[in-house]
Amino acid sequence: MPFKILTLNSISVRGLERLPRDRYEVASEIGHPDAVLVRSADMHAMEIPASVLAVARAGAGTNNVPVANLTRRGVPVFNAPGANANAVKELVLAGLFLSARNICQAWDHVRSLTGDDHAIEEAVEKGKKQFVGHELPGRTLGVVGLGAIGVEVANAALGLGMKVLGCDPQITVQRAWQLSSGVEQALSLEDLFARSDAVTVHVPLNDATRGLVSQARLRLMRRGGVVLNFARAAIVDEAAVLAELDRGHLSTYVCDFPTRAVKDHPRVVALPHLGASTGEAEENCAVMVADTLRDFLENGNIRNSVNFPESVLPRIGGNRVAVANDNVPNMVGQISTCLAEARLNIADLLNKSRGDVAYTLIDTDGPIGPEVLAKLRAIPGVLTARIV
Repeated sequence: MPFKILTLNSISVRGLERLPRDRYEVASEIGHPDAVLVRSADMHAMEIPASVLAVARAGAGTNNVPVANLTRRGVPVFNAPGANANAVKELVLAGLFLSARNICQAWDHVRSLTGDDHAIEEAVEKGKKQFVGHELPGRTLGVVGLGAIGVEVANAALGLGMKVLGCDPQITVQRAWQLSSGVEQALSLEDLFARSDAVTVHVPLNDATRGLVSQARLRLMRRGGVVLNFARAAIVDEAAVLAELDRGHLSTYVCDFPTRAVKDHPRVVALPHLGASTGEAEENCAVMVADTLRDFLENGNIRNSVNFPESVLPRIGGNRVAVANDNVPNMVGQISTCLAEARLNIADLLNKSRGDVAYTLIDTDGPIGPEVLAKLRAIPGVLTARIV
């Protein structure tokens, strides 16, 4: 039986090609799906079928996915970290140039000019002084969040001759290896804001990051500072930014999230959520999540999940069971006992935990029958169990 994949948005063909037709049935309308592929569709109000084993979002953020509810069901949610990093990095760099040289304001000025060429030339020479900007070398960029995007932005800014400060207490070893040694560690967010001419944020939106760019931190910045937000709108206190723009402490706010309050402000450059809007980024995201989803469905392996632990066990045979359960004591013992009672020897085992959930992959030296699977599912605390 092929795996059934429900798509809630148009997914790049390059990604769908990673799911071979002889093993996967992919459609926007399909009954009893094994997994869901999504980009921007809001799944919070959606009745997600009980058959769903995984949800894969072709992008970095998962705010449109009910992650907490799916975790309680034992369903991993996958994303595509880093697949759109170059696209976002390029837009952040564009934002730095737009703000440094007042390009949008200057463009609007030119478009408003009237008269013949001589009149326009005179107006240009007369008006250009109001758009005098500055160069980037020697200025300090503060990068909040050093994941895939933050690291690329930090390294690129160094290449432009900027001094770069970084702040991320949860930086991974992988990202630390990718980060240039020229990036200086900020001691705290307050330290970063106080020493930066421009600040860019690259963190997920959660309770800890909502309003992270606050009035108190903005007032620590050097006069004429720039704030760039290509992460999530609510990470920045919009009212605080507008207040600091109006009193002249900030020079520019560049964001990807226009609202009624910011879109017409003369010192705001608001773009229509273009961060990952390139053909290359969409293809990269689709390919990454398709590969991740396929490895999970076919082998039980978990990579790039926002709610489950990284769990990768090379296969040494054809008999494998995958179990998701509450992260409580003696779960592995109960699972092992159940297999032992069925006279199944464990050839290999991997157990990982993350927060309130744990995940176990077990290879056995014999086939796992439906009666054994039923006993595993009956263990108190087991959320899902399936033969892979």
